[in-house]
Amino acid sequence: MKRIYLILFAILLGGCDLFTTRSAEAPDEARSDFQQAVTPDLLISNFVNSLKDLNVQNYLACLSDPTFTPKNFTFSASSSALSQYPALSDNWGKKDEELYLNNLVTKITSNLYITLTLSNTSEISYGDSIAYTASYTLNVPTNDATLPQNYQGTLIFYMILSSQSTWSIYYWQDTKNSSLSCWSDLKGMSY
Repeated sequence: MKRIYLILFAILLGGCDLFTTRSAEAPDEARSDFQQAVTPDLLISNFVNSLKDLNVQNYLACLSDPTFTPKNFTFSASSSALSQYPALSDNWGKKDEELYLNNLVTKITSNLYITLTLSNTSEISYGDSIAYTASYTLNVPTNDATLPQNYQGTLIFYMILSSQSTWSIYYWQDTKNSSLSCWSDLKGMSY
């Protein structure tokens, strides 16, 4: 009788997979479409996707790092926004971008994302750097009633090839060209 119990116990034990390993669960992290920006097009794609994914680290990775390029990132705000938001002064850099975007991400309505659409694009090459110009529309679905949801303007990204053979933005100029607020306004209001 004891032998029958041992056999039944062995069959049950073998059938419940107590000693087999299970598949690992996916880590709890933000979705990311980030790729090494070995071309200017990949850099622009990373920039657009970092906003869509609300991924601040990927956004900042699109901006120049003086460890790998001879340039520090700087942002030049539209003249109308500069007069309203003094924080957008000429020394606006990567840390300011991080602060503004972190603040903005906390105001995004749950399960929605920022949409950036670029049009009328052009590029001028200067050897190891490129001037990329585009008209943009930006939709920011926030739960903050003081922030407009739609922005429009023209941007110029000056991009440089790093010592790691990847592209990054070292200078960003924003221009207001419609009655809508422009990106500079969003940065000033979200800072």
